[in-house]
Order: sequence, then structure tokens, then C-alpha cells
Amino acid sequence: MRLVIARCSVDYVGRLSAHLPPATRLLMIKADGSVSIHADDRAYKPLNWMSPPCRLEEAPGVWRVVNKAGEELRILLEEIFQDVSYDLGVDPGLRKDGVEAHLQELLAANPTEFGDGFVLVRREYMTAIGPVDLLCRDGGGAAVAVEIKRRGEIDGVEQLTRYLELLNRDPLLAPVAGIFAAQEIKPQARVLAEDRGIRCVVVDYDKLRGIQRDELTLF
Repeated sequence: MRLVIARCSVDYVGRLSAHLPPATRLLMIKADGSVSIHADDRAYKPLNWMSPPCRLEEAPGVWRVVNKAGEELRILLEEIFQDVSYDLGVDPGLRKDGVEAHLQELLAANPTEFGDGFVLVRREYMTAIGPVDLLCRDGGGAAVAVEIKRRGEIDGVEQLTRYLELLNRDPLLAPVAGIFAAQEIKPQARVLAEDRGIRCVVVDYDKLRGIQRDELTLF
């Protein structure tokens, strides 16, 4: 990972256009080829970014980041304060607690919870950045990557998004759809997932375990 702190302005040229006026920002270039631009006031979300595959062209005072569709981030560098690189190695991914691990096991045994005709291809399907929980095929034979959480939040959606970017580079799998499965999915996570074409599935842990609830219901 390369981290550059610089005073810069940024223009995005593509389906839409956007401009960031000059300011001091963090430029993050990851090993997967992605480039993102961060300010100091919005937690994890970048001001602008280019997802892989893309190429970075560096010239004195200007960077051009171009993706396969020809869209471009043009970064004008006024002053560079720091430019460092680190090899982070392969990340093992988030470790699941007991409930999440059991949910994964139960859903692997019951893939039709995601839809008629779903079959399991493999649990813990490995990618370059860690294993996706389940790789399935839907009723039409298309590949589907499933990320499972006890509580579905934005970081889980981001994690699945990164897996999907890598899996969709594999011609033997692509196109790969995504399912974000959890006992509870936060509204913000649902909005982000649906915006990225990821289907959300709320799972009933007790039902999967064959436990009947004692509460009386009207319907």
C-alpha cells in the first residue's frame, strides 16, 4: 500500500464530473490497483476513488488514474508532504464469532434459503484478500458470493464489494452476484448494498437451528 499526503486538487471525468478544490489530502494506492482520495473528516469513506482495474500514470505535478471504461481521476499535485509504501501482505479477513460461524455452517447446508435452486459450490472460497463465506450457484447456474454476518453493517458490505471485484475478474466465474446475509441488517448497510447491486437477506437463526419460538403470533 502506498500512502501520499499532498496538497492537491482533483477532477473526475466520466459519466459524471466532479471537482475537489486544492486542499491537503491523503492519497491511497492499494496493491489491487485502486486509488482513493481521503479527507480528515469523514471516517472511512473517500472523497473520490477509482476501483480496479485501472492504471496510474504519474508525471511531474499530475497523476492520471484511468479505468477500463476510460473514466479518469486527474490529480494535480501542488506539494507532496509524505510518500511512503508498505507491504501489508495477505489479509486473513475478519474472524467470525461463534454465531457467525454457525450461521455459515447452517446456510452452507441449506443454500435454498437464498432462493430456489441454489446449490453450494464451496465454503470459505479463497480470494487474494481472504475467503468469501460461501460461493454458490443459483437456479440458473450463475455464481453468487455470499457474505454472512450476525449484524450486517457497512463494513460487511464493503468487504463483500472487494470480494466481488476480484471474483468478477475470473472468466470461469463471472458474472458473480452478491448476497449480504445477516440476522439483522442496518438501514445504511442495506442502502449501500442495494446501490451496489448486492441483495440483502435477513436470516432467522433459530429457524435454521430448528428451534420453535414460544411467542404466540396472530398470523
